[in-house]
Amino acid sequence: MLKIARQPHYRWLANPVTDSDLERAYRAGALFDAHRDDPEFGYRFLVDEAREAGEPMAERAAWRICSQQGWWSMFGKPRRGKATKPGPLVHDDLCAP
Repeated sequence: MLKIARQPHYRWLANPVTDSDLERAYRAGALFDAHRDDPEFGYRFLVDEAREAGEPMAERAAWRICSQQGWWSMFGKPRRGKATKPGPLVHDDLCAP
């Protein structure tokens, strides 16, 4: 009648959503709410906010969820190394024909 394939439904019946997937989704929702309220803070602050909201988790779990979803702090760390463009070659006069 609706012309929907039966196979995905029976595949879902065989492997429904697990408790760990559901818990991870609740944790991600709590982290997202905290990130939406204060996008300038990183995962360490977000995990504290999620704990206050009733979703306790380890900092590593919060980091994993935030990195998978691409939720980063607005203020990043400075990049290592030289920030300027490279100058001319040291032995430029030897390379000329």
